[in-house]
Amino acid sequence: MRLNRRAFLRNSLGLLGGAALSELGFASSLGATMGPGAAARIPGLAKAKRVIYLFQSGAPSQYETLDWKPKIAELRGQDLPESVRKGQRLTTMTSGQAKFPMVNSQFAFSQNKNCGTFISDMLPHTQAIADKICVINSMHTDAINHDPAVTFFQTGSQLAGRPSMGAWLSYGLGSMNQDLPTFMVMISRTVSAQPLYDRLWGPGYLPSQHQGVKLRSAADPVLYLQNPAGVTRKMRRDQLDHLRELNQRRHDVSGDPETLARIEQYELAFRMQTAVPDLTDISDEPESVLEMYGPKVKEPGSYARNCLLARRMAERDVRFVQLYHMGWDHHDNLPSKMKATCEDTDQPTAGLIRDLEQRGLLDDTLVVWGGEFGRTVYSQGTLTAENYGRDHHPRCFSLWLAGGGIKGGITHGETDEFAYNIVKDPVDVHDLHATLLHQLGLDHERLTYPFQGRDFRLTDVGGKILTPILA
Repeated sequence: MRLNRRAFLRNSLGLLGGAALSELGFASSLGATMGPGAAARIPGLAKAKRVIYLFQSGAPSQYETLDWKPKIAELRGQDLPESVRKGQRLTTMTSGQAKFPMVNSQFAFSQNKNCGTFISDMLPHTQAIADKICVINSMHTDAINHDPAVTFFQTGSQLAGRPSMGAWLSYGLGSMNQDLPTFMVMISRTVSAQPLYDRLWGPGYLPSQHQGVKLRSAADPVLYLQNPAGVTRKMRRDQLDHLRELNQRRHDVSGDPETLARIEQYELAFRMQTAVPDLTDISDEPESVLEMYGPKVKEPGSYARNCLLARRMAERDVRFVQLYHMGWDHHDNLPSKMKATCEDTDQPTAGLIRDLEQRGLLDDTLVVWGGEFGRTVYSQGTLTAENYGRDHHPRCFSLWLAGGGIKGGITHGETDEFAYNIVKDPVDVHDLHATLLHQLGLDHERLTYPFQGRDFRLTDVGGKILTPILA
């Protein structure tokens, strides 16, 4: 048998690693339910089994959503003091402005009567579930432009090509449903928006079976899944059996684990031919459930439909569900654009939380809502009585978490009266990732993968667990 040096070393390490995992009681085969990164698991720690990440691409303004700053109304039109800005970098879209007039939100905030959390009146359905969510007002990030900022949130690095969070969870925890992908992705939009790239749900340097699978709104939800005309299921089964034999022979020669991954991907695709149509057929949903998600739930590709499908995936134990909703990049005409985007997303988001809760799924499903950075307190462009825009602001912004062992009805972190700088309990992207992994029973420092001479991890060399928000 021909075996090159790289394959020999890889196989030797695999045998040693498999023996070690066996001693720890972990499964180590490719097809095992538990992922190959299972050495990072902490027995008995996990509070969550799965994640639904509602990523609001384009960066929602914290001023119009989750961080109430009534003082700014008194300062409207005044220049942001240099003592607040402290020479912090600006994007090229506003760095040339002669003035930086502060602008308060046109929308009022209301306080949830059960927990006291303030949330914008543009999000009335989210207001009603405030006692179930943990609002973090002290997020900050390193990136000031969309693509690196989105990439940072999804992969823990601003550099393209790293594994996405869903891929890390697939690697660390493995699959809970052998008929559906461990990591599934859906995309919706309100208006034209910043582009999203498939690498955001890619496996990076992890084995390819950890790739996210995008579910489309078209007639074929997953491309190339169905058999061509004239090919029966039995014919496809026979074809895959022959293909498995050929791939196994190739693996016996090369020792390349990607060949084994390819075998399993073909088999998963065959099982998905039945599982995906069942997942996407919502005809069995009662009208009372559809009403929870709002009037657009029957529109394929809408955010509301995707939220409902996310719940159906949670029921089927898909490990990581990623929803991207595009359209939050409000540099101008913010009041009208914000109203449209909130109307598109508010009820479906709250409906998802309520639906998960009534089915007993919220306790072990960790839901994340938020974008890639925040927005400036000052207006981008001309400020008028009725109109304004906001530029990118990475220094502080808001998101929220629910379920999966997270305390509900609390607010963590605090910003100054301008929501321009953090004054209490800052949270960076690595902290968020470390906390999510912790709730899933993973030690973020031990969830590593060797690549190019070093052990990489989702949290790089940072990350602290946000213990005050844990139930």
